[in-house]
Amino acid sequence: MQNIFHSDFKLQPFWWEAYKPQSLPETALPKDVSVAVIGAGYAGLSAALELAKGGVDVLVLDAAEPGFGASTRSGGMVSGGVNVGKRYFTKAMSDEEAVPFLNDASDAFAHVENLIAQHKIDCGWHKMGTFQGAWCEAHYKNMAKKVALLNAEAGSGSYVVPREQQREQIGSDYYHGGMVVERAAHLHPALYFKGLLDLATKAGVKIAAKTALESMSQNADESWTLKTSRGELRCRDVIVCTNGYTGNATPEFKRRVVPIGSYIIATEELSPDLAASLSPKNRSFADSRRVLTYYRLSPDGKRLIFGGRAKFGFTDPRETAPLLYQFMIDRYPQLKGTKITHSWTGNVAFGLDEMSHMGKLRGMHYALACNGSGIAMLSYLGHQTGLKILRKSNRICAYDRDEFPTHPLYTGNTWFLPLLGAYFRSRDWIDRKFN
Repeated sequence: MQNIFHSDFKLQPFWWEAYKPQSLPETALPKDVSVAVIGAGYAGLSAALELAKGGVDVLVLDAAEPGFGASTRSGGMVSGGVNVGKRYFTKAMSDEEAVPFLNDASDAFAHVENLIAQHKIDCGWHKMGTFQGAWCEAHYKNMAKKVALLNAEAGSGSYVVPREQQREQIGSDYYHGGMVVERAAHLHPALYFKGLLDLATKAGVKIAAKTALESMSQNADESWTLKTSRGELRCRDVIVCTNGYTGNATPEFKRRVVPIGSYIIATEELSPDLAASLSPKNRSFADSRRVLTYYRLSPDGKRLIFGGRAKFGFTDPRETAPLLYQFMIDRYPQLKGTKITHSWTGNVAFGLDEMSHMGKLRGMHYALACNGSGIAMLSYLGHQTGLKILRKSNRICAYDRDEFPTHPLYTGNTWFLPLLGAYFRSRDWIDRKFN
C-alpha cells in the first residue's frame, strides 16, 4: 500500500484538535462524601450531574484526566433507539422481549438531544439519520422484518432501501441495500463531553482527576471505604462507571464486561464535491457484518471519520491505520490516494450478553457496557442511576435488571479476542459469499 499518512499525521483523536482532556485544578480529597462515582466519562458525569441537581454531595474519581477514555475517542454517532444489542438482531431475543429495551433506547436518544438543546451545548449536533448497510442479502431481509417494530416502539423513522436505490443514501455500491434510521444523529464527542463536564462542575460536582481507585470495602453500616492513589475516603453510595477501563479495583465488574479496542482514522480535508458525494444526506453509516465498520463526515463536512474493529485486541493505532484505510477504500474507491491525518483507539465495553446494564451488585450501583453506543446509552443510564439514588424514578428502566451475566472462565483477561476476531471474519466471509 502507498504511503497513506499525511505529513501532519498524529497518533491522537481528531476530536482533540477542538478539545483535549486536561487536568483540572487539584481537588482536595474529602474524608467523607455522600456518593462517590468511579469514572469521569459520559455515565459518571451524567449520574453526578443528576445527583448534584438533587442536592447530593457527590465526588467523581478518575484515574486520568476527565474524558481521557472513550468519551472523547468515539466515532460520535448517536443511535436513535435501535441499538439494543445484537441479541435482538440475531433473533436471540423475541420482538415482545425487545419492546421495553427499544422504548428506553429511544428515551436515551431523546435525553441526549434534549440536554444539548436545553443547555445549548455547541457540539456539532447533526440529526441527519443513519444508514446501516446490509453485508449480504440475508441481512437485508432480516432488516426488513424489523422495521415495523422499530418504528412502533422506538419511533425510529426506519425503512429499508434496496440495493438499486442505495446511491441515494451513500456514495458506494458496496452493500446489498440497507436500512435507514431517520431518528439518529452524529456529533463532536469531545465537545459534547466538554459540555457535560461544564454542566457538572457548574452544578457543584467535585472531580478528583488522576485519582485511581485501588480498592474498596463495605463497612458494617453499609457505607464504603475507598482507597485511592491519593488517600482514603468514606461514602454512603458508590457508582461504578468505568466501562471499557474497568480494572482490578472492581473485580465483580471486570469479569462482566469485555473491553475491546475500537480503532478510528480521519482523512485530510476533502474537496466539497467529493465529501458531499460520500454522504449525500450527511448521514452516518455502519454495516451489519460482525467485524463492524462505522463512519461519517466530520461536523464541518470536510473529512471522513472512519472506524471499526480493525483488530480484536489492543495494538498501536498506527498498525491498524492501513487496515482501516483498506476498509474505507473497499467502500469508497474514489478515496484512493487520500491521506489520513489522525489515527487513534479507545476501549468500548461489551456485556457478555451484548446488552447495556445498570443496577446494583453487592451494594454497588453501576452503569456499564456501552456495546458501541456509549453517547446515548451511557449518558442515559448514568442519568437514570442518579434518579434512582434520589428516589425520583417514576418507573424501573428496562436496562436495570438483576441479570448481569458473567462466565466462570472469564475474569477480565481478553486472551480470546484474536480467536473471536478470526471466527467473526470467517462467518462474515461465509455470509457474504453464500447469503
